[in-house]
Amino acid sequence: MQQNFLRYNFESNLEYLNDMSWLTKTLSSSLGRKVIMSLTGLFLIIFLLVHLIGNLQLLKDDGGQAFNIYAKFMTTNGLIKVSSYLLYATFLIHIVYSIILTRVNRSARPSSYAYSKPSGSSSLSSRNMGILGTVIFIFLVIHLQNFWYQMKFGSMPMTSYGGMEIKDLYRVVAEAFSQWWYVVVYVTAMVFLAFHLSHGFQSAFQTLGINHKKYTPFIQKVGLAYSIVIPGLFALIPIYMFFTCNS
Repeated sequence: MQQNFLRYNFESNLEYLNDMSWLTKTLSSSLGRKVIMSLTGLFLIIFLLVHLIGNLQLLKDDGGQAFNIYAKFMTTNGLIKVSSYLLYATFLIHIVYSIILTRVNRSARPSSYAYSKPSGSSSLSSRNMGILGTVIFIFLVIHLQNFWYQMKFGSMPMTSYGGMEIKDLYRVVAEAFSQWWYVVVYVTAMVFLAFHLSHGFQSAFQTLGINHKKYTPFIQKVGLAYSIVIPGLFALIPIYMFFTCNS
């Protein structure tokens, strides 16, 4: 009986290892990497919309009250804090897999001539996703250092609403957006983001197999609208605050 039990455990472990081997091979394959890129990309696309809704509180003429209350909620709510770790992981996975795919694609090209002569049917965005992603990543690091890091670990000015003292992130943002060079950097990054989204949105659905002559044109139109409206509204915020703070 003990022998049968050991044999059962061995066979179960072997089956488990075979399943894990299949999963590992799938995730490390070219298609698997693209699927991961697509899923993480779509998650980040949803995050951008949520993040924009919160940032639009900056446009309210209330001295920053709505935005500061929103910022406090986002940094103290338990569910949001747990979700933020998923967001950080998604960012890292998306970045790492984008680097891997870029290197694999470059090494697969037979010559530098082929690399410099892309297909005429490919868009400008699709040919430069690596460059677009790199610029966005650099901006993200600067952005996180100026706002997220300051909110979490920096010395922040404080304000009070109804007897409740909270960090005045609005003042930090207003000071940053009162500087013309930072506004230019922010708006430029949003232009790069728009081009990145214009290809990434449609490409994600195509990789996941959602590619049909009946639905693809609609997805393309939604993706184009999203890639213009979302970065456009993000860019509007620093422009509006620059003229408001310096008036």
